[in-house]
Amino acid sequence: MSSHTPLRGIRVLTLALNLPGPAAVMRLKAMGATCTKFEPLASDGGSGDPMSRYRPQAYEHMHLGTKVVAADLKAPSGQKKLHALLQKTDVLITSFRPSALKKLGLDPTTLARTYPSLIQVSIVGAPGALAEEPGHDLTYMAECGLVNDLSLPASLFADMGGSLLVTEAVLAGLILRQQSKGKGNQHEVALNQAAAYLGLPRSWGLTTPDGAVGGAHAGYRVYACKGGRVAVAALEPHFAKSLCAVAGLPAQGDLKHMMKPATHRALQAWFATQTRAQLKRLAMQHDIPLHTL
Repeated sequence: MSSHTPLRGIRVLTLALNLPGPAAVMRLKAMGATCTKFEPLASDGGSGDPMSRYRPQAYEHMHLGTKVVAADLKAPSGQKKLHALLQKTDVLITSFRPSALKKLGLDPTTLARTYPSLIQVSIVGAPGALAEEPGHDLTYMAECGLVNDLSLPASLFADMGGSLLVTEAVLAGLILRQQSKGKGNQHEVALNQAAAYLGLPRSWGLTTPDGAVGGAHAGYRVYACKGGRVAVAALEPHFAKSLCAVAGLPAQGDLKHMMKPATHRALQAWFATQTRAQLKRLAMQHDIPLHTL
């Protein structure tokens, strides 16, 4: 992470729970923003953010350096605390459904009237009226064709992609406010759209089974090797040519050659004879992009 702090002096207040909001705030904080979070108290007196229960280490990592204030926004005392802080806040991040924000008097229209210079970023599951529907990272991934069998995805891609869009929205909001001589603005970040953006390579056919980076190219696959697996990314012709030469195949790296079933079979058989240590050495010696697992 860069040591530059372009957001020094920018005050961010977040009401967002779980992952996308806190992950975004973590990045804003790294850019120098002063960050405060309002969250409810749990019945046992601990944090009311579910992430603190799911994985305390993740919660602690994301909130390092963020001032956390326990407050019940449904109570007058909590509202008083919130509005006292909003008077000196540049950016507000929320992750409630629109109807919940309206009940709390925190909907974008109301806040824009009271705090005309405030930048508001609302995290929702889906845009517009669909924002009221329940959902989570897994459902947004499935909606975009990114859940292909009974296995769960390796990471929370929609949430983390959404956190980057939140960061982008904050930066855009600050630029727009500067251009409009201090007038605030509102942004909606939909997690299903974050998933859709991450899923674009699949929708283009790049990562489908017949795509070059979906398994059809013999130089861009995961193979079994002695004692483990190896992820190979010899996609460009010069990399593929080096891989084939090392494996004792004709030193050809063109797409037609690398898409042949015979090339797949030959590389599969060769990798099965190589240890992880051998493959690491060969990669260094012959400039082949791979990583052993």
